[in-house]
Amino acid sequence: IPGVLLRGGVCHTGLFLLPVSMSLEVSVGKATTIYAVNGTEILLPCTFSTCFGFQDLHFWWWYNSTDTFRTLIEGTVKNEKSDPKVKSKDDDRITLEGSTKEKMNNISILLRNLEFSDTGKYTCYVKNPKENNIHHQATITLQVVDKLEEVDNTVTLIILGVVGGVIGLLICILLIKKFVAFIIKKTQEKKKECLVSSSGNDNTENGLPGSKAEEKAPTKV
Repeated sequence: IPGVLLRGGVCHTGLFLLPVSMSLEVSVGKATTIYAVNGTEILLPCTFSTCFGFQDLHFWWWYNSTDTFRTLIEGTVKNEKSDPKVKSKDDDRITLEGSTKEKMNNISILLRNLEFSDTGKYTCYVKNPKENNIHHQATITLQVVDKLEEVDNTVTLIILGVVGGVIGLLICILLIKKFVAFIIKKTQEKKKECLVSSSGNDNTENGLPGSKAEEKAPTKV
């Protein structure tokens, strides 16, 4: 029986019917941990995708550390043409930055005036009633620090410089090789023209190129 196969967030027709629960996907990006300076703000990313569309989709952001667990924000998305709406939130420092425009399905939140106590795990949880309340979630860890450590890029710059130099050298060699080949080709063509011209211009008495003067026998006295 033909079914639907999800691969890389895209639905494909397959020969087997996979569980519908695999259709809803939630992502908080590739980074598992993000860092932010105390007193600043941070965007906690979250997007969702589904092969079957959604209706009155529900979402939550949860926070938990070693000693606390609470719901930061709760909201809904009516359909693909509607932006996410906030139903309730636990912290006035939080703003929903999501949008469904251009099929982004973005339900990210902005957390302002960060405190050290904000360090912990943030889970984006989504439930889709259109798929029999199928749900999915993704978690990202936030570390609030005094200052961001400067990354020493010296080694990286040296490597890039060496690689760039090697590439530049190879390009120069190729250009020189092409230039030399061009000069040799032109020189050979010029020699060939000279040889052709010489073979068609014999020494003659009548001065007509390409012809020879008739040899006359010496006159007897």
